[in-house]
Amino acid sequence: MQIEPSTIYVVPTPIGNLADITHRSLSVLSEVELILCEDTRVSRKLLNHYDIDTPTKSYHMHNEHRTVDGLVEQLQQGMSMALISDAGTPAISDPGFLLVRACLQAGLRVITLPGPTAFIPALVQSGFPTDRFVFEGFLPHKKGRKSRLSQLAEETKTVVLYESPHRIVKTLAQCAEVMGPDRPASISRELTKAFEETVRGTLQELEAHFTAHPPKGEFVLVIQGKD
Repeated sequence: MQIEPSTIYVVPTPIGNLADITHRSLSVLSEVELILCEDTRVSRKLLNHYDIDTPTKSYHMHNEHRTVDGLVEQLQQGMSMALISDAGTPAISDPGFLLVRACLQAGLRVITLPGPTAFIPALVQSGFPTDRFVFEGFLPHKKGRKSRLSQLAEETKTVVLYESPHRIVKTLAQCAEVMGPDRPASISRELTKAFEETVRGTLQELEAHFTAHPPKGEFVLVIQGKD
């Protein structure tokens, strides 16, 4: 494909199975001048798998504020770049928003490719309504957490959350307390990987399950909306 100068390409990468990447994404990653990676060591596994030797540079939540201006300047000078995260679509609960906004404000072209993201397969296989839903991403860790849960408890649309393995049991307990222990929910973890699993039940049942079975992997929690 023809790579445009002064353009940043937002490229989704597999959330687990390396085969879940499009031909177009591979073409972009091969032909741009620089790939911005959340973690270059993680991204190198994917790039090596497909024999892509494009130069890489770290771009993550700890350096994005101080590197945005320099990257925009390089793009203005005619450089082409791709932005990827460790897994899934950049800027969806991952770094990317700041750079995309800065590029648009500078009049630069941003092209976002379609591709993998964890919450869509988890939502679909939950069995809850998919025509209207709320994607919340990660809940606040401390300040504002309970008030946000209280707001979500009144939501009539399906609610989708991301959560880490060391926080999932606590989150399920808090959701059960605020939304009611009998609220139906579904948890998908390790999506597209060898030990992919989806567990369905009430919030209370899911809390008991993952208390008894120490959780591993990244989690997508899908909660049925309020009746």
